[in-house]
Amino acid sequence: MRPIHVIGGGLAGSEAAWQAAEAGIPVVLHEMRPLTATAAHRTSRLAELVCSNSFRSDDASTNAVGVLHREMRALGSVIMRSADAHQVPAGGALAVDRDGFSAAVERAVMSHPLVMLERAEIAGLPPSDWDNVVIATGPLTSAPLAEAIAGLTGEGSLAFFDAIAPIVHRDSIDTDVAWMQSRYDKEGPSGGGAAAYVNCPMSRDAYEAFVDALLAAEKTEFREFEGTPYFDGCLPIEVMAERGRETLRHGPMKPFGLTNAHHPKVKPYAIVQLRQDNALGTLFNIVGFQTKLKYGEQTRVFRMIPGLECAEFARLGGIHRNTYLNSPRLLDARLRLKAQPRLRFAGQITGCEGYVESAAVGLIAGRLAAAERLGRPLEPPPYTTAIGALLNHITGGHIESIDAGPRSFQPMNINFGLFPSIAEPRVDEAGNRLRGPERGLARKRALSARAEADLAEWAQRDDMRDFIVGDSR
Repeated sequence: MRPIHVIGGGLAGSEAAWQAAEAGIPVVLHEMRPLTATAAHRTSRLAELVCSNSFRSDDASTNAVGVLHREMRALGSVIMRSADAHQVPAGGALAVDRDGFSAAVERAVMSHPLVMLERAEIAGLPPSDWDNVVIATGPLTSAPLAEAIAGLTGEGSLAFFDAIAPIVHRDSIDTDVAWMQSRYDKEGPSGGGAAAYVNCPMSRDAYEAFVDALLAAEKTEFREFEGTPYFDGCLPIEVMAERGRETLRHGPMKPFGLTNAHHPKVKPYAIVQLRQDNALGTLFNIVGFQTKLKYGEQTRVFRMIPGLECAEFARLGGIHRNTYLNSPRLLDARLRLKAQPRLRFAGQITGCEGYVESAAVGLIAGRLAAAERLGRPLEPPPYTTAIGALLNHITGGHIESIDAGPRSFQPMNINFGLFPSIAEPRVDEAGNRLRGPERGLARKRALSARAEADLAEWAQRDDMRDFIVGDSR
């Protein structure tokens, strides 16, 4: 049987290769590292995490990304299996040890008998005799391939800055000032995570001084990218500060759901949180502090945070390019390029955002490619599911332009706003009337329950039975 070629060994490419191989199709996985480096990667491993180490909320009841976690686990995701095996404390979130996670993914994929890894750059369009290709090259698609895709589609590449948060050595944090607590004392997916975050409190004066310093600090500038929009879900901390002086304390520095263990009766005006970044607990990243400040400015400004005055940084923040397609126009419902259907796209290059979303699109792309190779066309999951809703947004659920203006398609995290509406419950199980926030939570639970049922039905259809993962290789 002719192989499926998967280009890109990130989360999406690794997942796509795994899914196709599990369906019985030989796969050639192409990864250009370490022969060709990128601006953000530090190793040659498959599925290396270059930004946050968090897969975000694991709550499948009231959080859309938690629903996506559940669906990926149900469909045999190697990414979720590896994440679960290498999680670190993170309150209600699923965060992972970076090295352990990527090593586990690489070990699983490379040991699969139907996967062959080739380390070489695909510098242009894939050869014409590759009739079933998944391109999952992510935000750092090499210039020759990006230019070839742009030439084929007639579309200019769209790019935005994806910013990386700094990482601090745990033992350099002043524990006489900072304390450990998860917001609202929420447990993590494995339990024991009610005190998973380091919290650094700020008075109003300290907060105002910090915002002033952020606004005045020198930033890294790239003239060739001027005018390129940032993705709202991953804004640099200084860009958020530019949007208003109170933006940060209602965003990553919000003080809600936390009590200062050193001064319980003193309510902080703002709080900076740090989340565990490795299994040993020796490294913590500053949550929401993606930045494009110059390195010297980062150490000066971030050491203004109470508790971090003597912080030692294992890694400073940075920025890197992200390229994605105008997918609603260019891709069909099965993620194939309309101009050349042998090419299918997956991951962040399609216009999804986030590790989990990227891997989820890789998962469905791998299954769609395998079904096509077997001559058994596979219908995508219904868009009442998280995977289906994300796929629908990418391939046609987005309004391409607003009032005849420029195209507006931009990267999107999974959220309940992408799901079809559902009748909002009015009463609880006891028949009591639901009010305010309770109604909203009940609606999310209903969306989650519908998604779970619809995914199970989709996965059991006749044309899917050969794709259900039956072992735990």
